[in-house]
Amino acid sequence: MTSSGGSTGMTEPRPVVIDAGPIIHLDELGCLDLLADFPSLHTTKTVWAEVVFHRPSLLPEALPTLRLHGLGPRSLPPDLSAQAVAFDLDAGELSALRLMAELTAQVLLCDDAAARLVAESRGHRVHGTVGVIVRAMRRGLRRKHEVLALLQSIPERSTLHLKPSLLCEVCQRLDAEA
Repeated sequence: MTSSGGSTGMTEPRPVVIDAGPIIHLDELGCLDLLADFPSLHTTKTVWAEVVFHRPSLLPEALPTLRLHGLGPRSLPPDLSAQAVAFDLDAGELSALRLMAELTAQVLLCDDAAARLVAESRGHRVHGTVGVIVRAMRRGLRRKHEVLALLQSIPERSTLHLKPSLLCEVCQRLDAEA
């Protein structure tokens, strides 16, 4: 607090909502620690149940900045309900999108193409596992050669489905960076 009783200008970091995919895939790749760089990471108990189904030994404590939310029985906004049906979103993706609205979050971490499209159509920025890994290099958490090795290991070490041409393009662009 300042002497006038006002705030210091420090603001709470904007919440980032995460779906199951990036948690699962980053854990498979042994780099779940990259998520600790997000100071305000949120997900739903529905999403966490999906994570535990695929990674039974993973505990929420492995993600120190993660907050789990239970969503009440409130109905979905009609536009989100229509998009959920049109894009065949699963319960976890739908709960993550609903949490985005409740928290007025701007960023969703998600690997599912349909959920990404819905989030983008609603004005949200979306990044997936690959984006989190690339971000690690840009924020100095991993060196370029480590990031390239992680990206190249995705087909063998992870259940993340990526077009080989997309993965190759990302690696080529990163390799060309200074």
